[in-house]
Amino acid sequence: MMEKMKIDNSTRLYTMPVVVVGTVVEGRINYLTAAWVCHVNSNPPMIGVALGKGHYTNKGIREHKEFGISIPSVDLLKAVDYAGLMSGAKVDKSKIFESFEGQLKYAPMVRNCPLSAECKVVTTVDLPGSEFFIGEIAGVYTEERYLTGGKPDIKKIKPFLLTMPDSRYREVGEVIGNAWSVGKDFQIR
Repeated sequence: MMEKMKIDNSTRLYTMPVVVVGTVVEGRINYLTAAWVCHVNSNPPMIGVALGKGHYTNKGIREHKEFGISIPSVDLLKAVDYAGLMSGAKVDKSKIFESFEGQLKYAPMVRNCPLSAECKVVTTVDLPGSEFFIGEIAGVYTEERYLTGGKPDIKKIKPFLLTMPDSRYREVGEVIGNAWSVGKDFQIR
């Protein structure tokens, strides 16, 4: 067995799902690509997203206490990357995607994304370089074509991931086992 070696503390843990965060800033829809996102509570369902403090998007989230999260498919890769490259303070990003609104007024979502959620901020954690917005999910939206058995199907959605430090986007792979099941026959030696 190889010996473990210490590497850079800033190394990101795999994997980071790519999402598009939507909000309204200064009366205009704005989108930002993010990958520091995760579910943080199941009942009520909540999502947390960490955004660097310098992002224009944060201003809208702080003001309206709402944001949208849209899961893009691989066919939106170039537009999604562009949304992360450009600042909404300098470029009108409202036209990158076709937007739709659920029940929240300031949580725009991307119509072309297979799966979207609108969130109401319940708390914000101030970190040294980021703001971690935790939002309660107020609604989740998709289309029949992205479902199997009434549930979102990852193969139909075709999301992608960000890996660091190599700064690459990657497609989601094959199923390798059933969660909370595959380990039932494991034996400690």
